Amino acid sequence: MTVKAIIFDFGGVLLRTTDFAPREQLAAHLGMSRNELEELIFGGESGDQAQRGEITVQQHWGNLATQIHCSEKEVRTLVEEFFAKDELDQSLLDYIRKLHASYNTGLLSNAFDDLRQIITERWHFEDAFDDMIISAEVGLVKPDARIFQMAVEQLGVEASQAVFVDDMKRNIEGAKNVGLVGIHFQNPLQVIGDLDNLLSRNTG
Repeated sequence: MTVKAIIFDFGGVLLRTTDFAPREQLAAHLGMSRNELEELIFGGESGDQAQRGEITVQQHWGNLATQIHCSEKEVRTLVEEFFAKDELDQSLLDYIRKLHASYNTGLLSNAFDDLRQIITERWHFEDAFDDMIISAEVGLVKPDARIFQMAVEQLGVEASQAVFVDDMKRNIEGAKNVGLVGIHFQNPLQVIGDLDNLLSRNTG
């Protein structure tokens, strides 16, 4: 096979939660499980709308404040505590920068409309990617086939020439259905090993 592009998910791959204790404590304080709290933050009707760009992230936090009966200031504090133990994997980003020298690289994330600004103003890793597709900006979310098609088109490759890395199996299956090669992220060493093995057989 000929690999010309490698596309990475963001949350759960490049940004990972290193300690779930703060989320557990927040959830207990609110009288719910961590899974229920995570669903409020990322999912539900409001979270889904925010990831599709139908509402802004600020509107989503406002909706969350209404749902849990607190002020928007309290929600901002809650959100900061919720994400407090999320860490960017700099070693994996360095690996992607090395790949970038030989392959087209892309970021494909189901995320709110503030992610690009956070990347460029706080984390400064936009240089690692030729293109970044953020669901809220394009109105599509993984595993919708159209967002994978958009990703490969914007990287200038065929689906069969692209590899997609994600921590969620349903997104991997969505990518495979469009023709991409999928690698299920479980940990950094595993995904680097899988990519190195795949690319060592590259005929491109």
